[in-house]
Parts: sequence; C-alpha cells; structure tokens
Amino acid sequence: MADFTHFNEQGRAKMVDVGEKNPTHRTAVAGARVLVSRTTFDLIRNGGMKKGDVLAVAQVAGIMGAKRTWELIPMCHPVQVNGIDLTLTLDEARLSVEIRAAVSCDGRTGVEMEALTAASTAALTVYDMCKAVQRDIVVTDIRLLEKTGGIHGDFQREEGDICATQRQ
Repeated sequence: MADFTHFNEQGRAKMVDVGEKNPTHRTAVAGARVLVSRTTFDLIRNGGMKKGDVLAVAQVAGIMGAKRTWELIPMCHPVQVNGIDLTLTLDEARLSVEIRAAVSCDGRTGVEMEALTAASTAALTVYDMCKAVQRDIVVTDIRLLEKTGGIHGDFQREEGDICATQRQ
C-alpha cells in the first residue's frame, strides 16, 4: 500500500496532504472527441440545433466543469486555477467535434483532473444538445495530452497515441 498515496494505513481512502509541497506553476491540456452523423455535424456547423449554439454552450460548460472538479472527483483538492481555455473545432473528415481544454495554476497539486473534467463536460454537453437529433452519438478519446510542473515531471502525449501503456 505504500505506493498508493490515496490510502491510509488501514487501506481506506484518504485525501493526500499537499500542505508541505512548494507551490509551482502547473499546466494540463486534455482532449475529447464527439463523433456525430453528417446531419448532426451540419446542424452544429450551421447553428441549426434547437437548444442553441452547441459549441458556445459546450465551451462554457467545460469551463464550469473545470471549476467544479473538486466537487465531482472525491480525492481532488480545490484548486485555484489561473485560467481555463477550451477550444472546440469541427473536423469534417471525422465528422467530429474536437475538444481541447487547457488549465493552469500556481499551486501544490496539478490540474490534470480539471483539464480532463473540462473536456469531458464539454463533450457531454455536445451530446446533450444534439441527442434529440441523433441517439447514437459517441463520446470518445478523453485523454490527457500534456502536463507540466510538479514532482512527477512533464508529460507530452505523442500525436495519434491514445494509450501507450497498452503496448507495453
């Protein structure tokens, strides 16, 4: 159990004490993809969804999700983020909404979960806003793309690499 920082001596969950760690600048970027049909894609692009501007609403939802990560993920610390930037783009070749969420802070713990929550929340919002038109939408490829700062060092996902550990 010594390798698992989120367990106490009895093997029960605990929140890690980060109080002794020095604050450092930390960043994280996460991505997600929402696969849709041609009809749904065209409605998103042309602003034809009855619920409104899908990309604008999903962007705001992602920002809100990042800010509330500590309330959703049990062992996450409340993090004072410096900034959250979501980019949602349409990929016609894939018929997808591509989501990229960047989060930064100066703190004692990283913002990977905030970036992942932002990307996930934005993706789920795209799904919610389009589900009346299409029932088989797929939310996929939620992943950490990069991170900087902290004692574990930097991480950069290789282009096209969904999960390198599956090949090891």
